[in-house]
Amino acid sequence: MKSQPKAFQALLDRPDEYDIQIIYTQIDRDERNFPQFRQFDFQLDKNHYFYPASTVKMPAVFLALEKINQLKIKGLDRNSVMKTGAASPPQTPAEIDSTAANGLPSVAQYVKKIFLVSDNDANNRLYEFLGQQALNEGLWGKGYRDLRITHRLGVGGLDAAANRRTNPVGFYQHEKMLYYQGEVDSRAAAEFTLKEVLRGKGYYDADSLVRRPFDFSEKNYVSLQCLHDMLQAVMFPAAVPPAHRFDLSEDDYRFLYQVMSERPRESQHPSYHEPDNYGKFFIYGDRGDTCRIPPQVRIFNKVGWAYGFLTDVSYVVDYEAGVEFFLAATIHVNSDGIYNDDNYDYESVGLPFFGNLGRVIYDFEKKRRRKHKPDLSKFVVERYD
Repeated sequence: MKSQPKAFQALLDRPDEYDIQIIYTQIDRDERNFPQFRQFDFQLDKNHYFYPASTVKMPAVFLALEKINQLKIKGLDRNSVMKTGAASPPQTPAEIDSTAANGLPSVAQYVKKIFLVSDNDANNRLYEFLGQQALNEGLWGKGYRDLRITHRLGVGGLDAAANRRTNPVGFYQHEKMLYYQGEVDSRAAAEFTLKEVLRGKGYYDADSLVRRPFDFSEKNYVSLQCLHDMLQAVMFPAAVPPAHRFDLSEDDYRFLYQVMSERPRESQHPSYHEPDNYGKFFIYGDRGDTCRIPPQVRIFNKVGWAYGFLTDVSYVVDYEAGVEFFLAATIHVNSDGIYNDDNYDYESVGLPFFGNLGRVIYDFEKKRRRKHKPDLSKFVVERYD
C-alpha cells in the first residue's frame, strides 16, 4: 500500500477512522501440486468489532449443505423441495420460488441466490433450517470461535426472542415428505468481548434522529480471520486439519465452485442482469456497471455491505497467468457518523479501496516467482443449470 500513495495514503494516515483489516495469503505448490500457505495481515484484530453484513451467509451455506449430508435420508439432497412454514409471528412461510426452474424452493436454489446476488431471504431460510444454536455451535465446534450469528438479515420487526425461534421446515420428493423439522427455540451464547460495539454519534430510528452512538452489541459478528479460514477450508479441504473441514461431497464442492465464482449473467435459474462486478469488490469493484471480468479470472468469494462496513473474503484465480491467492479485507466508511441515513462512502472510498488493493496484490502475484506452476483445473467452473 505504501508503494501506491495516491490510492492508499489517506487511508494509512487515518487508520482508526477506517478500521481497515486485511489478510493476504500467498499460495505455493509443491511438486505434487499440494498447497502451502503464507499469511500476511494488516491491523488484524479478532476483538475489534465490524459489522459482517452478508458475509455471514457464507458459513450458513456451508453448514446447510453439511446438514443435508449428515441427515443421511434416502432421496434427500440439496435439490429436494424445501418448504418453510410459519409457527410464531412474525415468521413468514416460503413454499414457492419463482426464480427456480420448477418454481419451488430448495437449498441449492437458496445457495445460488446467496452467492449470485446476496439474497437476504435465501439466507434467512437457511438460518431457519439450521437453527440459531446449531448454526453457531456447528461453527464453534470446527474451531471458528470468534463469531456469533444471532439474527436474520433485512427483516424488520424481529427482536432477539423472535430470532431465536426458527420456522418449521419440510423437505419433499414429489408429494412424499422426506424430513420434517418443527419450530426450534434456541439460544447461542458467544463467550468473547468485543471492542468498539458503540459507534458514531447518532442514528435514525424510522424518521427520527437519535443523538447517541449506535449499539452493535447484539448484532452478528464474524472475525475476518474466521471468514478467511472458512473459505480456505472449502477451497482446500485436504490442506486444513480435518476438524476444521465441512462435511461436503465432491459434488457439493463442484457446485460451490460454480456458484461462488459465477457472474450473474451466466446463471439461467435464477436469471439476473447485474454487472460482472456485482459482489466482486477486489480488482473490479470500482469499475462501473459495464465491467466485464476477463474469462480467465475467477473470484470465489462472499462480500457484505451495511451500516458503512464493507467486507470481502476471496480466493482469486487467473488460470492463464497461473496466479492464485486469498485476500480478505474490511473497511468502515461512514464519515458523518450517522447510521441508517443511507449516507455512506461506499462509492467514493470503500469500493476504490477494494479495487486498488485487489489490483496491487494481483499485479504483485503476477510477478512473484513460483518454484512450481499450480494446476488450477480443480477450480474450472462447470455448468449446473
